[in-house]
Amino acid sequence: MTERENAEANYSASNIQVLEGLEAVRKRPAMYIGDISEKGLHHLINETVDNSIDEAMAGYCTDIFVTINEDGSVTVEDNGRGIPVDEHKKLHKSALEVVMTVLHAGGKFDKGSYKVSGGLHGVGVSCVNALSTHMMSQVFRDGKIYQQEYEKGKPLYPVKIVGETEKNGTRQQFWPDPSIFTTTTYKWDIVANRMRELAYLNAGIKITLTDLRPDPETGETRQQVFHAKDGLKEFVRFIDKHRTHLFDDVIYLKTEKQGTPIEVAIMYNTDYTENLHSYVNNINTIEGGTHVSGFRAALTRTLKTYADNTPQISKQIEKAKIEVSGEDFREGLTAVISIKVAEPQFEGQTKTKLGNSEVSGAVQQAVGEALADYLEEHPEEAKLICNKVILAATARIAARNAREKVQRKNVMSGGGLPGKLADCSMKDPKETEIFIVEGDSAGGSAKQGRDRFRQAILPLRGKILNVEKVQRHRVFEAESVMNIIQAIGVRFGVEGEGDFEANTDKLRYDKIIIMTDADVDGAHIATLIMTLFYRYMPRVIEEGHLYIATPPLYKCSFKNRVSEYCYTEQQRQAFIDKYGNGVEDKNIHTQRYKGLGEMNPEQLWETTMDPSSRLLKQVSIENAAEADEIFSMLMGDDVEPRREFIEQNATYANIDA
Repeated sequence: MTERENAEANYSASNIQVLEGLEAVRKRPAMYIGDISEKGLHHLINETVDNSIDEAMAGYCTDIFVTINEDGSVTVEDNGRGIPVDEHKKLHKSALEVVMTVLHAGGKFDKGSYKVSGGLHGVGVSCVNALSTHMMSQVFRDGKIYQQEYEKGKPLYPVKIVGETEKNGTRQQFWPDPSIFTTTTYKWDIVANRMRELAYLNAGIKITLTDLRPDPETGETRQQVFHAKDGLKEFVRFIDKHRTHLFDDVIYLKTEKQGTPIEVAIMYNTDYTENLHSYVNNINTIEGGTHVSGFRAALTRTLKTYADNTPQISKQIEKAKIEVSGEDFREGLTAVISIKVAEPQFEGQTKTKLGNSEVSGAVQQAVGEALADYLEEHPEEAKLICNKVILAATARIAARNAREKVQRKNVMSGGGLPGKLADCSMKDPKETEIFIVEGDSAGGSAKQGRDRFRQAILPLRGKILNVEKVQRHRVFEAESVMNIIQAIGVRFGVEGEGDFEANTDKLRYDKIIIMTDADVDGAHIATLIMTLFYRYMPRVIEEGHLYIATPPLYKCSFKNRVSEYCYTEQQRQAFIDKYGNGVEDKNIHTQRYKGLGEMNPEQLWETTMDPSSRLLKQVSIENAAEADEIFSMLMGDDVEPRREFIEQNATYANIDA
C-alpha cells in the first residue's frame, strides 16, 4: 500500500485530537475571530474554506464550491475525503460532532493526517458553528450521506445517515448570528479576493464562487471560477499587471529544502518600490518574518556575487563610485513567496510574522540556487537587473543626501518640526492625534476648532507628490512629504535598517488622520497621502495608526427647527423622506459643503473632529496583494485600467474604506 493510500485508509476518529472546549466563543467572539464586524463575519467563510484547502494541500481535494445563499447563509462544499464520522474513542461520540462542537479539535493536529495546515492559524469550523444561529454539516463518505445540525454550536441530534451517494467530501452551511455580528451581509468583493488569492497560492485547485442574491438593479445572480494552472506565476503577473515590466520573464522556483516546501515567483518592473508578498500555509504574513529575511538575504548575496564576477557590471559600479546595498537590489521588484511549515510559530503586532528560525536558511538556500542559475542562463535579463540596481543605488544616495540636507536645515533653524505644524500640548503619543489637512483655509478652521491638548494640525498646500511615479530622492526632496515625515516622527536610515525602512519607534501620535474635502479632489489628495504611507511607511498602517476623517456632505434643516448633518446622499434622502412632503418641499433647506473651509471651527469640530461624534475610517491592509494592484492601477501611468475602474465603481465605491 502506498503512503497516500495508507493515509487515506487510516484517516479515522483516532486522528482527531481534542485540545479544549467551546465555552467562551459566544461570550468573547472577538478573541477568536478578530472582531464582530464585517472583518469577523468574512472570517467565518475563511475558516470553513481553510478545511477544504487543507484537504487540497494534502492532495485529496480538487474542487471547492462557495455559495452565498439568498437567505444570507453560506455553503462551502469540497470533494475531499470527508470528515470522519466513526466514534471518537475518548469522547464516545462521532468524530464529526467532535470537530463541529469542540474548539481546536481536528485532523490537522495529527501529523499523520496533515503535514501542513493553514487552519492552524485560526480556530476551526467549530468556532463558525458557535457563532451561527444554525449550521448543517453533511459528509459524503463510504457511499453514504451523514448529517448533523446545530443551533449556536449545540447539536440538535446525533449524526445520522440521510441518504446514499457516489461522491466524497464535506458540505457545510451556516447562518451567521445577527445577535453576535454588527452586520450579516457578505460582500462579494471581499470573498472573491480571498478565493482568488487561495487559487493562486494552490495551483490547479478550482474554487467556484456563486452569489445567489439577486442584484438590486438587474435581478441577476453571479458566479466566478478561480483556477490558476500556473499558481504563483499567474499571481505575480496579476499584482504587476499595471506596471511596465523590465523584461517579461517570471523568475520562478518550486522546491523543498530542509523539509520545507518553498515556492517563489519574481518579476522586475521600471517602478521604484519593492512589492513583496509572503505567505505561510496560505496565511498572508503581512509583517514578514524569517522566510522574508531568507529571501532578501539570498537576493542580495546572489545578485552582488553576479555583479562582482561580471567585469562589465563591476566596472560600471566602480565608475559610478557607489556602494550597492540590499534595498537597491529590491527596487522595482515584485515577488510572491509561499512556503509550507508543519508547525509555524507566529509573532508580531498582528500575529502574522513568521518566527521559525530554521526557515530562513532553507529559503535562502533555495532562492540563492534558483536565482544564480537564472542569471547564468539569462545574461541579457541579468544585465537589465544590474543596470537598474546601479540606478537605484545612485538615487538612494541622492535621496539620503536630500533627507540629510532637510534635517540639517531643521537643526540650524532650531527645531525638527515643520513650521506649519500646530502641535498639541499633551506629550504622551498614546493620547494624541494629528490631522493632515488639505489647504490653509481648512487648516485654519481645524486649528481653531480642535482640542489643543490632544489634537495637532498639519495643513498641506496643494496636491501632494504622487510617489508612485517618481524616484526616491524626489520623494525626500518634496517639502510636503518631508513635513509629514517630520511631524509624525517616522525615521529613516536608522542603524541596522535600510535607508527606506520606516521606523515607528518614535511616532509622535497614536492616530494619524487624513482630513480632506468630501469631493473628487479631496478623494484624490487622500489617495495620494495613503499611497505615500503604503509605499514608504507601511508599518504605520500595519500598526493601526492611519485613519480617514469623514466630513459631512450636507447640512439639512426643516423649518429652521430640525437640522442634521448628512454624510451620504442616502442620509440626505432619508431626511427629506422623514420631514418633507415631496422633492420640492420649500420647508427643507439643504446646504452642500464643497470643502472643509466652508465650515466654521465649531461645525468642523462637531462633525469631523470631536471623538464623541465623528466618523473615522481606519486604513488597513487586509489583502496586501489586492491593495498593491489597486494602488499601482490608481496612481500609475496606465490610464485605461484607471478609467475602467472609475466607470465601474464611481457610483458606489469608497476608495478610502
